[in-house]
Amino acid sequence: MTHPPASRNYSEQQAGSLRSGDHLLLPDGKRSAEIQRVDIETDDFGTPAMVLATLTGGGVLRIAAGSAVPVLDAGGQTEEGAVPGDLSDRVAETDPEAAPEAAAAEATAADDSGPEAVGPATAPDVVVPPLPSVPPAASGPNEEDLALIPSFDGLPESVVAAAAEIHPDAVGVQLLTERLAKGINTKSGSCLKDLSDLAHELFVIYKDAENALAVADLLNVLPFDGNPGRWASVEASLALSSYICRQLGQTERAAVYEKFLRTPDSMETDPFKARINAKVRQRSLNEPNLYDKEIFRSIDNGNHDAEREWRLLRLEALLFLRAHGGSETIGAQELARRIGNELESVRG
Repeated sequence: MTHPPASRNYSEQQAGSLRSGDHLLLPDGKRSAEIQRVDIETDDFGTPAMVLATLTGGGVLRIAAGSAVPVLDAGGQTEEGAVPGDLSDRVAETDPEAAPEAAAAEATAADDSGPEAVGPATAPDVVVPPLPSVPPAASGPNEEDLALIPSFDGLPESVVAAAAEIHPDAVGVQLLTERLAKGINTKSGSCLKDLSDLAHELFVIYKDAENALAVADLLNVLPFDGNPGRWASVEASLALSSYICRQLGQTERAAVYEKFLRTPDSMETDPFKARINAKVRQRSLNEPNLYDKEIFRSIDNGNHDAEREWRLLRLEALLFLRAHGGSETIGAQELARRIGNELESVRG
């Protein structure tokens, strides 16, 4: 990167935090250009690799994601004391092939000037909206939220034991409760997985919404601790609880579970990383893994046990999408239909 002279009114800014409207000092260190749009290119591993700054009037600057670039402060001047260079010059320095079109556009705007002239055509909408300098920090469950979740009497093991008593002939329930009866340790990933599996077993297979919610709530009140492995079980439990409460008409309680589920989404305080995380998260919601190939392969092989296990995983993915309110590719109504189909298939 070429550093501009010290006399300029500029400040260095991370490439990933650039926004539309910023006046970027061009590589020659003499002229500036206003940014119209900012796009991010990732490498094959999903890591931000390149920032593409589209300039007003045309031209694109390619900037390495980790670079620091000079941005003119408000009212900044060029070295000669004049306003930044005209449009055609700025674009020519950035993208020579775009210079003739940019110059023609500026000349047309000048010819049409008059009492009713409004200047160049309005730029299109920005694709990536700017984020606040510091996103709101995520918070764990507060007292108002927790008040909507029924509390239980006694030890957490008693909640599991109560579910086992109601389903004495349910092999899956009994196996899970036997392990959990030895002691529930919320620091143990395997223990959290057993609790989540038990809640799903109670509701999905035995249609026991009451006990499924009671078991799930042992997980639902746990805050996000930054460990993705442990959080996966809590996440699945929250998604299941949200669906059950929506089915029962308990919308406020369902909204609390959905709020807890999205807690990790807003924990990143770096604006650039937060923006990238949001794009990756939206992509995962738009392109979820619903295990279609695995399910069809099991059907072709006549392996009903394997088909059931894959359908349970698909159901969890659909419940997760439902707790997020759907995605850009699968709406809430379509999700409700698919979840109903999977429940019918697994229970049948």
